[in-house]
Amino acid sequence: MRNLIAYIFLLFTISACNSGKGTTKETNKKIALTDTLAYAYDSVKVYSKNIPKANLNLIDTAKASISFPVFKNTTLNQLIKRKVFDFFAEEEQVTSYQDIADSFIKGYDGFISENPETPQSWFLIIKISVLHQTSNYLALKYIHSDYAGGAHGNTNISFLNYNTKTNTMLTLDSLIQKGKMEALVNTAEVIFRKNEKISPIEPLEGKYFFDRGKFALAQSFHVSDKGLVFLYNPYEIKAYAEGYTELTVPFSALIEIAKPNTILTTTSL
Repeated sequence: MRNLIAYIFLLFTISACNSGKGTTKETNKKIALTDTLAYAYDSVKVYSKNIPKANLNLIDTAKASISFPVFKNTTLNQLIKRKVFDFFAEEEQVTSYQDIADSFIKGYDGFISENPETPQSWFLIIKISVLHQTSNYLALKYIHSDYAGGAHGNTNISFLNYNTKTNTMLTLDSLIQKGKMEALVNTAEVIFRKNEKISPIEPLEGKYFFDRGKFALAQSFHVSDKGLVFLYNPYEIKAYAEGYTELTVPFSALIEIAKPNTILTTTSL
């Protein structure tokens, strides 16, 4: 089922503000009901009360904002949490979205106390949203954006692909026939070169960041109503100023590449 029955939205907001030392906290929640999986959007926000003294024109200060869907499916909720927590696992142990927000603002407040003349105001924005949903497939878009000093902030977009019938994550390998990954890469490269307006034989090395100049698929992918979509984040294959690069391999080009009875070849997984 590629065409979804129109969403029925029941929205409500629950706000709670708690005062803590150096921070202001806010939690919001809203409900969305669909013909497949029902979920509620929830969020956690923490603001620092420390306004940089070197820039009194600022109307805002450091903030940490995390929004995410909460499903009745606890396994899916845990997978979403793990995706977020993995960003912080190497540096610190976190067990909740609140831990992440609190820790970020605590870090900012500590930085300001040691550098009171800095004009910097940090931010952390994590947003997870339902991108595409059918009776057997769920794609979630995960945006992670932060700034903690430097020339500019960084934003990374990734996707979670979920089989709602088997209650498991979908990997690229699970969608592509054995021995056909090279064919997928070659097909994608032809499309990439056409999109970038470069010839089939023009070297990629020097112009793009591909390892040894060899084309490679982006790590982030999802399935849209047009085909298999790959997204290259800034710095992945181009300079930051170039932004994001999206590449779509249409379903028609996947007929001999995709596994049968998958989201790439049929509406029934």
